[in-house]
Amino acid sequence: MTAAMENLCVRERPLNHPLRRCGALLLSTVLATALGGCSVKTFNDPVGTASHVLFGSGSDTPKGPTYLTGYIGNVVSDEPQSAMVARDVLARGGNAADAAAALGMTLAVTLPSRASLGGGGACLAWRPGDSGAGRAFLFLPVAGSTAPEPGGAPVDRPAAAPTLARGLYLMHLRYGSVDFGETLTPALELARGGISVSRALATDLAAVQGPLLADPGARAIFSRGDGKVLAEGDTLVQQRLTGVLEQIRSMGVGDLYNGALARSFVAGSQAAGGGLTVADLRAAVPVETDPLTVRAGQVTVGFLPPPADGGLGSAVAFHALNAGGASDRAGQSAVAAWRAQAAGAQSGAELVARAQAVVDSGTVPNGGSLPHLPASTSFAVVDRHGGAVACSLTMDNLFGIGRVAGGTGIVMGASPKRLPPPLLTAAIASDGSRFRAAVTGSGQNDAADAVAAEMKQVLGGEKPGARPVTADGRINAISCPAGLPGGEGSCAGGTDARSAGLSVGSD
Repeated sequence: MTAAMENLCVRERPLNHPLRRCGALLLSTVLATALGGCSVKTFNDPVGTASHVLFGSGSDTPKGPTYLTGYIGNVVSDEPQSAMVARDVLARGGNAADAAAALGMTLAVTLPSRASLGGGGACLAWRPGDSGAGRAFLFLPVAGSTAPEPGGAPVDRPAAAPTLARGLYLMHLRYGSVDFGETLTPALELARGGISVSRALATDLAAVQGPLLADPGARAIFSRGDGKVLAEGDTLVQQRLTGVLEQIRSMGVGDLYNGALARSFVAGSQAAGGGLTVADLRAAVPVETDPLTVRAGQVTVGFLPPPADGGLGSAVAFHALNAGGASDRAGQSAVAAWRAQAAGAQSGAELVARAQAVVDSGTVPNGGSLPHLPASTSFAVVDRHGGAVACSLTMDNLFGIGRVAGGTGIVMGASPKRLPPPLLTAAIASDGSRFRAAVTGSGQNDAADAVAAEMKQVLGGEKPGARPVTADGRINAISCPAGLPGGEGSCAGGTDARSAGLSVGSD
């Protein structure tokens, strides 16, 4: 990766439910192949609502009210258009996982600088009735092959194997209520019809204008035609990405990893100097595991576990705050110490157990500071029944490698072998079977400490986003002090006042 592209790491601005007709053994087959084979699922709504259609049309569409009335839930996101998409899903009767999947896929259209289909991330999901703190879904960008195909271009900017679609699919498989293809509809329509470039995207474009427009594929998408990048309010239409989303909706997520889309993506990556093989894509499988947990009185707070080690930093910092201490970069110090210790060949469960032991020790590991870390983005969704999803997504660099994978229109993420991983962090708090709060964060090195401090504040009764919690951390938070379900009137969302995000609810 060239020095110019390395500089894209700029500072940010001021279930286990049954599968009907599929059988218990299908999941292992899906994970090993495409994570996209079974679309018939029970509706994970605590009140037992039947499966339904969100955006369908025609004679097969069930009749009934289009939109719900009353409290539908809350959404917070760094990018406003994605937040509105998730709110629409909730209003149409979808649950938190449906809305989160739609939001995540929409970010691939509205904020590809941080959440392209070429990137990855991690999510927490919880619903009333879950034992413990719910489930964590880890789909961080995965390093691929750096060997060029015979006669291919040199691999001068190694790309990551794309994991976003698979990761969101797995989360939705466990917690969603509709066919996953339904959640792609908003993103597809926005890519085809065009979006208004948000302040968040415009800021990222302006930060990397020179290096980004050096790539012909990126220039064709993000240039105004006068040698400058698109600005806030400009229209961005992505016809090639539209075709990819249509293919995923019709053929399933597996096509991006095993089918024609996989071959197109690999060919485009090889031609653009990103490397990758179809074998790399097949091997990029998300992981479902237990979250890290911290008890705060009667409240259980779940955090993302390693390798999403920003969650470990947040858990350590929150534990220190809850014990009456001062965090003061405790999260960053804990992650630095964790990364300094090689994990070796430990399994996912062993990693989580080891990280939980660090949290339970009550001490803050003295790991010093971290190098300047890549950018990320985050969001959280809560539905009317108290189901919650909180996610943090990344390209491992602003706009990844700054190149597009051929005719797919997908901006490729950067290989984690070339840059340090970002601090991906998210937390969900519950009190027995009632949702209490969800907090996610970005802000590069400050992200972990920001989530810990904001969770402490909202559980203490402060309104979400009431004030900045760290110098550079940017939070998204939802709080229901009276608990959910039952305390709908107490719920509120908030984003960092210094960000360009949006909080929306029933109003």
